[in-house]
Amino acid sequence: MECDRYDRRILELLQREGRISNQELADRVSLSPSACLRRVRALEESGFITGYRAILDARRLGLSLTALLHISMDSHTPERFAHFEAEVARIEEVLECLLVTGQSADYQLKIVVTDMDAYQELLLNRITRIEGVSGVHTSFVLRRVLDNTALPVR
Repeated sequence: MECDRYDRRILELLQREGRISNQELADRVSLSPSACLRRVRALEESGFITGYRAILDARRLGLSLTALLHISMDSHTPERFAHFEAEVARIEEVLECLLVTGQSADYQLKIVVTDMDAYQELLLNRITRIEGVSGVHTSFVLRRVLDNTALPVR
């Protein structure tokens, strides 16, 4: 499926206003409601839209500490990486896991916890116990300067 200007505008609006009604969306992209709904469904079915979520305030939930962990692995085999990724996927405090290159780490994790004690428990009792983890370097987030989930749609 190729996106035209209507599809791109729909994607832009839905990223920023996921709860917008079909009628309002149709009005803002200058389509009839039925044509707009057909396009949204086509975008969903073709995989451009992968889901809808509520974005929560971590601090309001008591999750005041965000950290970036750079994880080094002891060996670089597909099996070792698959095992690590499966284990990390089970840890709810991990918001993001990226396989990276260009530095001494193999993975970057973005985690959120209540405080330093919770971080220590997560690090020492869960992350470093994953088979293959040979090193961890942590940076703590002081302030979120930009926290954007919307992708550029061109």
